Amino acid sequence: MKTIVFKIVCAICMLMVFASCNEIQNKAINEEQLILVDTIPLKLVNGEKWKANVETAVGMQQIESILKKFKDLKRRDYKNLAAILSKETSAIIKSCNMTGEAHDQLHLVLVPILEQVMVLKEDHNITDKNTAVKNIENLTGVYYRYFND
Repeated sequence: MKTIVFKIVCAICMLMVFASCNEIQNKAINEEQLILVDTIPLKLVNGEKWKANVETAVGMQQIESILKKFKDLKRRDYKNLAAILSKETSAIIKSCNMTGEAHDQLHLVLVPILEQVMVLKEDHNITDKNTAVKNIENLTGVYYRYFND
């Protein structure tokens, strides 16, 4: 039952992410590919990073800061962490005004972050929650490798 609910919530989150952003454009570009989170292809444009809007850059900096503070805590409150990260990702999504391929590439980082936040919200074991935190840290690092602030 929890798996079905989790998949439904993830699907709704993904739809919200895509519905809240501006029109998606298709462009042919020369690209370098990286396989991220199993089969998600993340690309550079002509070897250069994508340009993120200011709100996204600030939101990703906040996520990075939140994760650093969380790691310093002795008592780990994963549900509180999930709530804070959820608020930050929602702010990024609501302020999304990126278009075209840059917009599509951003979603390849944001959607997996949302999925990991869902793991933190649910009743998973500590190992799964620690893995989710590590995955969000890794995805934040991927954002900085592929996007300019």
